Amino acid sequence: MSIDLSQFFEVFFEESFEGLDAMEAELLNLVPGEEDLETINTIFRAAHSIKGGSGTFGFNSVSDFTHVLETLLDQIREGKRELTAEHVNLLLKSVDCLRELLRGLQAEQEPNLDEAIALRIKFEQILGVDQGEKNKLEVTASPAQLALNTYQIDFKPYHHLFKTGNEPLYMISELAELGDLETQAFNNEIPDIADLSPDDCFLSWRFFLNTAKDESAIREIFEWVEDDADITIALCGGLFADDDDDDDDDDDDDAQITTPDVIEENPNSTSAPAVVNVAAVKPIKKGTAVKASTPAAESTSIRVGIDKVDSLINMVGELVITQAMLSQIGQQEITEATIASLQEGLAQLAHNTRDLQENVMRIRMLPISFVFSRFPRLVRDISQKLNKQVELKLLGEQTELDKTVMEKISDPMVHLVRNSLDHGLETVEQRLAAGKDPVGTVTLNAFHQGGNIVIEIMDDGQGLNTVKIKQKAVANGLVSEADELDDDEINELIFMPGFSTADEVSDISGRGVGMDVVRRNIQSLNGSVEVSSAAGVGSTFTIRLPLTLAILDGQLVRVAKHTYIIPLISIVESLQIDISKVSRVGKDLDVLRLRDEYIPILRLYSIFNHQGAIETLDKTLLVVVESDNQKIGLLVDDLLSQQQVVIKSLEANYQKVDGVSGATILGDGRVSLIVDISGLIKLSGLRKPGSQELIIESQANLEAS
Repeated sequence: MSIDLSQFFEVFFEESFEGLDAMEAELLNLVPGEEDLETINTIFRAAHSIKGGSGTFGFNSVSDFTHVLETLLDQIREGKRELTAEHVNLLLKSVDCLRELLRGLQAEQEPNLDEAIALRIKFEQILGVDQGEKNKLEVTASPAQLALNTYQIDFKPYHHLFKTGNEPLYMISELAELGDLETQAFNNEIPDIADLSPDDCFLSWRFFLNTAKDESAIREIFEWVEDDADITIALCGGLFADDDDDDDDDDDDDAQITTPDVIEENPNSTSAPAVVNVAAVKPIKKGTAVKASTPAAESTSIRVGIDKVDSLINMVGELVITQAMLSQIGQQEITEATIASLQEGLAQLAHNTRDLQENVMRIRMLPISFVFSRFPRLVRDISQKLNKQVELKLLGEQTELDKTVMEKISDPMVHLVRNSLDHGLETVEQRLAAGKDPVGTVTLNAFHQGGNIVIEIMDDGQGLNTVKIKQKAVANGLVSEADELDDDEINELIFMPGFSTADEVSDISGRGVGMDVVRRNIQSLNGSVEVSSAAGVGSTFTIRLPLTLAILDGQLVRVAKHTYIIPLISIVESLQIDISKVSRVGKDLDVLRLRDEYIPILRLYSIFNHQGAIETLDKTLLVVVESDNQKIGLLVDDLLSQQQVVIKSLEANYQKVDGVSGATILGDGRVSLIVDISGLIKLSGLRKPGSQELIIESQANLEAS
């Protein structure tokens, strides 16, 4: 039987990345001189698992590198070496290096080993003294100590072993690294196929290991399963004693690892050995090194709590019962009683469907701690680089958010946190001079508000410098010196394209990728971002996002005979047009004076080329919407209901349509398009309503009328 190990690659990569996240989190908790043994053991176990798994699948670049950092961790946990700040920094860099190695292997490319080689040299320099002592001991060891011993190892896992996350194949691979290994598997406890559960382990093994290592090295391999198996280790003559002359296959270069013959209850029976075909594993592509900037592949799986699965099963059961009831009613004669029963059944069906929808959406929901967990390392590294003292506070970590939204909000949040660290927080000297605590604080807070999730990035720094912001905006031609802007309006200028107050370009800020990109990325998630600031007190960036991208709260509107959906989050207000407040700008643009603003009016029937719509403006309905900090009015024939709609991608099912972000199917079976406000603004060719030309011309027309 040939086993293709590549089928297990994705699980290995997913578990390895989780292990690296755990290592990083625990390393950030370490304080040199006050290290907790349990924390060190957790880090060691994660490294040990990655080393074993990578060795099993032939990823030697990972297993070899992990081995040297595992050696350092082993010495620290055994008290042979004291943990220092240098060790922590080096181990954190090793976590980054391992991520890049794994990403390269996951992309089936040859990873760049330069960083791994440089780090390994540093590890070997640290371990050099002890390594020399070890070599000295080996030289002075007696011949008896250097002799090879054969151990018989009986390993009988309990049936629940697989459920603990342990894999015997990894242990067999590690045993093989200690010396020559012969393996036998026993299948006498395997039940009939009808009673066979793939989640249970029914095999047991006997190993004969010829090695120079002592028993403690063997026991170390099985230390993770001591409570989940019966394990005995004893010195013996073993199988190797009878195989001295059987060396014909020693030079066999065939890429196969032979694992044990399966020994049945009948000692006279034999069976063919299982063969792991290493050549069947998908090869790494040569010649393309993976750079450090290679992005992490998006996870294609999600872990779901059993309570959510149980709830979903219950909902499906309720739905089946309701369907059976409706089916039975459909076979009865139509009377007032059956109609009443049908109405009751349909109401129950609607209730079950709504519950099922909510439970399905809960499966995609994950605590935002998955995003927050990356920031302790980020804050630590940047604060050291900027020579600032920073405390990071994380609040609302269990607030749940859709997995897709979570993956896409991570980068904007990183930029905002970097901004707080670089521009917001002062240096220690500046904070002391201002009478502040020398340690600055950055706080990440998440909470639910209505149907949205709100994420706040707060700092207790110097606040936004409104004078400097306006000067920069004037210098860049974004506003004029004569414009009278309040603090909130000035603060909003930081979201304009290309705006930056950084005096010099660094690897932290001033790259030209500014807050406009942050706002645009958040708006692509149907969200919004705003900033509030107080001089000398600090700044707060507030992000509002929908809980999921799969469902949208929308306002249905009618244009001619067609129904469109406008996202509720974009709507400012709806009103009837007062024709006396409308002015024509240019050839074909009408603007409405609404309080102290001038709102351009877009005719949806014209943009989407519909006939039969209401074309007059007086007393016609206008939906005022906002996007990219710009308001426009959409002319519609009628306002219909508000409802949640399931978003379907047009690009995936048809093609990209300008001014439309997606589609949905209404209750009557018709397809309705979802309006993309930002896309409409681009499609109409409008400039920002604050432009001087539009305001001046609007004022002149209104005054003349």
